[in-house]
Amino acid sequence: MMSHRYHQHFTVSWDQLHRDVRELCHRLVERDFQGIVAITRGGLIPAALIARELNVRLIDTVCIKSYEGQDQGALEVMKGVDHDGDGWLLVDDLVDTGKTARKVREMLPRAHFVTVYAKPEGRPLVDQYLTEVAQDCWIQFPWDMGVTYVEPLADRIKR
Repeated sequence: MMSHRYHQHFTVSWDQLHRDVRELCHRLVERDFQGIVAITRGGLIPAALIARELNVRLIDTVCIKSYEGQDQGALEVMKGVDHDGDGWLLVDDLVDTGKTARKVREMLPRAHFVTVYAKPEGRPLVDQYLTEVAQDCWIQFPWDMGVTYVEPLADRIKR
């Protein structure tokens, strides 16, 4: 399941994501943004939570396809925006290698770029982030997981 690049897992629950986004918003609440640009798809849910916390109603998207499973493929810009980002908050869930971030920075050089999680290679490309994780760590986001039954420990041991 994990490719050769990832040697550890970091699982983020819905509650943890919500707490992390709220914490990030404490650092943004004094600023005045005219709108939010979410980088799809990973940035959609953090952007919605941030929009609520900061009371921002204008939300746009930059649509970039970069992952094929856990492997980063070639970048494909599926939808851009018609401005340079001035006065806008640019949101993604994570900055990893910086490949996507670099492309979006070119498109929106004046936006204030935030991610909830940042890895060392991509970290210099964002203006703010909340939590740094190791480069070789695969972050398991709640929207990629389902709730499943786990057998009680005693039942497993008795077998």
